[in-house]
Amino acid sequence: MTKKTVHVAVYDTFADWEIGATTAHINRTTWQREPGTWQTKTVGLTTDPITTLGGMRIVPDMALADLTPADSAMLILAGADTWEGDELMPFAAKAREFLAAGVPVAAICGATLGLAKEGLLDTREHTSNVREFLLYSGYAGAENYVEEAAVTDGDLITAGGTSPFEFAREALGRLGVYEPHVLDGWYRLYGHSDPAGWMVLAEYEEQRSVAHAG
Repeated sequence: MTKKTVHVAVYDTFADWEIGATTAHINRTTWQREPGTWQTKTVGLTTDPITTLGGMRIVPDMALADLTPADSAMLILAGADTWEGDELMPFAAKAREFLAAGVPVAAICGATLGLAKEGLLDTREHTSNVREFLLYSGYAGAENYVEEAAVTDGDLITAGGTSPFEFAREALGRLGVYEPHVLDGWYRLYGHSDPAGWMVLAEYEEQRSVAHAG
């Protein structure tokens, strides 16, 4: 079985909590459904270790120069203290390459600033931490800003840094990790602590287990 790979960009001061719900459920829930279907790989500017804002040390699986859209199901970009400078702009350039190839890009918090500087938000609906945050980039897409926790416009997903579960909902939905009604249950549970969502997920996993056993 060919694995579908989601690539996660990592760099010093990478805000690990912003995408934790996304990466965990790409790996965990798809493992429960169809073992071996999905995987995540980390991508750095180089393969030198980086340190997240949470103090976690990560050795990237691969260097950015070796990443091609044809080998990926999605590129995920998290916030970091260094997006305001030019250090991480190679990731924004890679996002442009992905979108041109029709491969989804999901960006949250500071990463949306990088995409704005790259011109990728000029003609797409998007969101971020606040409208003013992106205006500092001098981009031409302010009229496309949407006051929502997370926004999907075609192959591009954007979210504010305080909306990790909304970000995960959009990314999981775009990847097709869950059927729509199950994704709704997932978000009700994790986004709103609604126990009814747990019942939806439990029923779904039971159905999957029976199907695999048969």
